[in-house]
Amino acid sequence: MRQRGRTGSTAVKALAIKTLLISTALVLVAMGWLWHVNYNDGIDVSGAVEKTHGSDQVAQLERGAYLARAGNCMACHTTRGGAPWAGGRGIPTPFGTLYSSNLTPDPETGIGQWNAASFWRALHNGRSANGRLLYPAFPYTHTTQLVRSDSDAIYAYLKSLPAVRSSVPEHQLSWPYGTQAALAVWRALYFKPGSYIDEPQQGEQWNRGAYLVRGVAHCSACHAPRDGLAGADWQKFTGGLMPAQGWYAPSLISSREAGVGDWPVQDIVQLLRTGYARNASASGPMAEVVSQSTQYLSAEDLTAMAVYLKSLPAQESASSPTASVSRRAGNGAIAGQKIYENRCATCHGAEGEGLAGAYPPLAGNRAVTLPRTENLMQMVLYGGFGASTSGHPRPFGMPPFVLELRDTELAAVLSYIRNSWGNHAPEVSVLDVHTMRAESRSTLD
Repeated sequence: MRQRGRTGSTAVKALAIKTLLISTALVLVAMGWLWHVNYNDGIDVSGAVEKTHGSDQVAQLERGAYLARAGNCMACHTTRGGAPWAGGRGIPTPFGTLYSSNLTPDPETGIGQWNAASFWRALHNGRSANGRLLYPAFPYTHTTQLVRSDSDAIYAYLKSLPAVRSSVPEHQLSWPYGTQAALAVWRALYFKPGSYIDEPQQGEQWNRGAYLVRGVAHCSACHAPRDGLAGADWQKFTGGLMPAQGWYAPSLISSREAGVGDWPVQDIVQLLRTGYARNASASGPMAEVVSQSTQYLSAEDLTAMAVYLKSLPAQESASSPTASVSRRAGNGAIAGQKIYENRCATCHGAEGEGLAGAYPPLAGNRAVTLPRTENLMQMVLYGGFGASTSGHPRPFGMPPFVLELRDTELAAVLSYIRNSWGNHAPEVSVLDVHTMRAESRSTLD
């Protein structure tokens, strides 16, 4: 009996050792694979910077400035009241707050010790000059598509800026999201380096538009739906909630949301240049994009972007605003109508017709009947302005009602607007408004 017991115990120990060895081997293989996909990019960042001279240098700087503007880079890398490009802007995420880096050529706190190759590696592979993996709040998921010459032009422009000594705050991320190991896993799941490849059958104009939309302007960074780890299919434009910001970037392929497949090209160009077209207007984060970026792009590039956006295959939203809608009845409908008449009709009209050039119409406005209501609640609670552009330099603003209307009142008036003058959309609930207030407070805190 003792002999059998010893034999069984030995067998168990042998099995445990074998299991441990196999597990260790699998872990080592997994670690090796993660290292390969994240660090084995083959980019030599030790070489000297190749310099350009004379007219070539001027042209490169102008090109770099233009591309940086097209990517709206300064918006993220400038904090309110801070020096341009010196970083420090807080970027809220579901995992904590990230702070943008200093892109001025300061040698201690900026990119003064970087070279063109290390900058290219950052854009193309998402790795810093010191080799560390970068957080995807910096959209290397999209800038990886840039060609090397465009990366070099942006780098040359940034190096020409005045150096600003400005240390940015430390990132505030919950564990383990701030670790390099977590980043390595995320990148293995959602990121693959690769430059944009022309599709010859589409033509030069379409390819230029695709390059700008997919890469330089990184439109799907907002307009793609994210999963629980903030990952996405970066070539999707089906709309998505912007993480931890409380804004919904509508679908660019649905005619019920922000799709422009049936728009004339010139109307799309006008919207990107001025922020206003076809009873549509840019608001929230998109107003910032138009104000600081797209209004400055050339007519040729805006037209190329419009051609590409028009070509996207149409796909309607899963949740249609024309679906069965339960209208607010009795006192709720009366309350919503009275609030509208007292608070809203002066600007937006008794029949929701708006005022051309000043206040957008609410009747037939697809921004009003979006399946998701975050944008409507943001605008009514906190107000805001449309894009300020050379074509529309003094936009009229929306006043905030966060201190004026209770949750029940705001839900009532929005439900009334979404179901009046031919509009048909699901109601806004009191819980929706309460949740928006709570989430906004937590973001501000």
